[in-house]
Amino acid sequence: MQHVTVGDGMTVPDALEVSDVSHSYGRKQALSDVSFSIAPGRFTVLLGLNGAGKTTLFSLISRLYDTRHGSMRIFGHDIARASGEALRRLGIVFQARTLDLDLSVCQNLSYHAALHGLGRRAAMARIETLLAQVDMSDQIHDKARSLSGGQMRRVEIARALLHRPRLLLLDEATVGLDIRSRADILAIIRALVSTEGISVLWATHLIDEVEDGDHVVVLDKGKVLADGRVTEVCRSVGAGDIRQAFATLTRPPQASAEGRPA
Repeated sequence: MQHVTVGDGMTVPDALEVSDVSHSYGRKQALSDVSFSIAPGRFTVLLGLNGAGKTTLFSLISRLYDTRHGSMRIFGHDIARASGEALRRLGIVFQARTLDLDLSVCQNLSYHAALHGLGRRAAMARIETLLAQVDMSDQIHDKARSLSGGQMRRVEIARALLHRPRLLLLDEATVGLDIRSRADILAIIRALVSTEGISVLWATHLIDEVEDGDHVVVLDKGKVLADGRVTEVCRSVGAGDIRQAFATLTRPPQASAEGRPA
């Protein structure tokens, strides 16, 4: 387990530590010996094409699936053996939309707050604060079905933050959104990291969502191909930018003139 030393000399365990995690669906291997960690208060990009294994990994972290091979910890708490403590520190936004379309924004959030044991008064205060943070205060009483895709995603982000998690996972959070909405969602999440110190694992296949200062984990066909700062990953493969580095890392082996693998 890795630890980070903070200003007062105390050490804090990694926000997320994934160690030798493998998972399969029958004979199909979805993840193979996946290992990486993310430091507290960092924005980390899990970069991979569709089918790379990103959603499977998120399902394991959130305990939708059991971890049979390998281990994972959230701020030092083993997800399998201390799931309550681990998941209490986790907020997650899945790729699929999950709001109840027949309920208002406030009702959707209030129901989720109750699941976390928040009293009505505390829940409403938290809901109002979060909706202001994601610029959705004016829509608090609107039915979810009347919202745009970008607005729904903002509400889902607010919902994931209700219980004040220290680690936030987002799986393809901008999929299907227009350019402006994508940029707005990404700006909201990056602001949470810089102003509140929340740790974020942002899964995406969109390379333009990666910035040079980010920590990036490149996942391809269930395997980690690179793990480090963007500049380090680019340097390791002699690439000028992350787009070129990703193309180099995920390029299939070239065939020789005789048709055999090179």
